[in-house]
Amino acid sequence: MVVSAGHEGPNHALVYIAGIVAEVTGRDFQNYGTTTFRRKDLAKGFEPDCCFYIRDAPGMRGKKEIDLATDPPPELIIEVDITRSSLNRFRIFAAVGVEEIWRYQAERVQFYRLEGESYREIKESVALSPMTASQATLFVEQRERETWSAWLNSIRDWVRARL
Repeated sequence: MVVSAGHEGPNHALVYIAGIVAEVTGRDFQNYGTTTFRRKDLAKGFEPDCCFYIRDAPGMRGKKEIDLATDPPPELIIEVDITRSSLNRFRIFAAVGVEEIWRYQAERVQFYRLEGESYREIKESVALSPMTASQATLFVEQRERETWSAWLNSIRDWVRARL
């Protein structure tokens, strides 16, 4: 699959937003990028645009192979929908227990939280509070207009103001 700049811009912006929120709020995290996850007993697998371990970060640190039969799933995944929708993969994410999804689609960020066997849209991240979907949308838009360092600082300032 060919990945476009239109996909990678929002993806990297959301990855940095997640990392900065974790950093400023003092949360440990492990970024496992686009790792392919498989759960053979469920005959399910997925490859997110990016994924994070937060609560389970200490136990996942340094792992070279992840086996969802014994290892936990990532707590947060990022999906950027430019040419295809990720909504049909939500059932797979739910089956393996991914708790939260940040989805970028149509120039808007939406957050979803696993409740039972399906996802419900939420306004504020549980995994990386105090980030909200509306603020994440603004930050993704802002990334196109600001210098890199000014943009990073604006995220840090926003999070610090909410602590």
